[in-house]
Amino acid sequence: MTSSTNTSSPSAPNRRALVVGATGIGGSALVDLLAESGWQVTALSRRPGAPRAGVRALSADLRSADDLARVLADERPTHVFFTAWSRQSTEEENIAVNGGMVRDLLFALSAAPVAHVALVTGLKHYLGPFEAYGQGAMPDTPFHEDEPRLDAPNFYYTQEDELFAAAARDGFTWSVHRSHTVIGHAVGNAMNMGLTLAVYASICRELDAPFVFPGSLSQWNGLTDMTDATVLAEQMVWAATSEAGRDEAFNVVNGDVFRWRWMWPRLAAYFGVTPVGPGENPQPLAERMVDAQQVWDRVVAANGLVEPDVTRIASWWHTDADLGREIEVVTDMSKSRLAGFTLHHRTVDSFTALFDRYRAERLIP
Repeated sequence: MTSSTNTSSPSAPNRRALVVGATGIGGSALVDLLAESGWQVTALSRRPGAPRAGVRALSADLRSADDLARVLADERPTHVFFTAWSRQSTEEENIAVNGGMVRDLLFALSAAPVAHVALVTGLKHYLGPFEAYGQGAMPDTPFHEDEPRLDAPNFYYTQEDELFAAAARDGFTWSVHRSHTVIGHAVGNAMNMGLTLAVYASICRELDAPFVFPGSLSQWNGLTDMTDATVLAEQMVWAATSEAGRDEAFNVVNGDVFRWRWMWPRLAAYFGVTPVGPGENPQPLAERMVDAQQVWDRVVAANGLVEPDVTRIASWWHTDADLGREIEVVTDMSKSRLAGFTLHHRTVDSFTALFDRYRAERLIP
């Protein structure tokens, strides 16, 4: 495994990063990478996370222009990494809230010496919003960055447009990073398949029940890919510090492809449970795990775990959405590969490394 990030250059200590959404999956990995690479790091989130050496924490309501203006008035970042989002009940609300967060944050930094802003979005750019996910006309797989936008409202498009407008106004360069099912270390995140599957497998073991794939036959048999949060972080820093990364949108996945029928038994083996494939129709976790808290209470008590609230560590709905799709989702990485970003991960290793870390922190047994 090789890294193409150039954060070890002599100028790195003079770079001041503002990481927005610093307690999320992508933001957390990014804060770790930047701090380890000698950047000055400010971590912005709604609620502060655990203290980290060399990292200054700020708290603000990202949905409040006034709060952002107050908190960021004296901040002087050279690089901004926007990894946050706020899930709303409709796409119209997603557009208003999430587009507004990008707009208001960048406006609050208009007087700062910002050289580059990196924005994380995802494959809903190609698949459509949650309300029409995977429906209607879509580009062929693998998805390429030059595909035209879908003819449907999408908060990712609005976030991009706010980024482009601010860049034109304030003169910074930008990059957009379209990730696919990011797995990494975070607690309390709304889209966390890695920890969700670990909790599900732990509950299956407690109940001596089979580890049933909850998704569709299409996902079980088809090719797919995923994004390790560390790969996402590396690509964002590469784009922010490389000529080839400026003013470009990039897909970002691990680089391998797999089938869930191959991956599922390997995840099951890690937890010592029996893998079972899908039925004719998906068996959503959101329906099967309605009593999960009662079982999790037993798991926590028996193993001395540190997070008793299963809703903070398992996002059943999001894992159901990913695994229940009836379409193939594969992403082309040629654009950033040819531009010089060559980092590659094997997804099974991303899962097991993540599970090892959660075990070490006593989040799972």
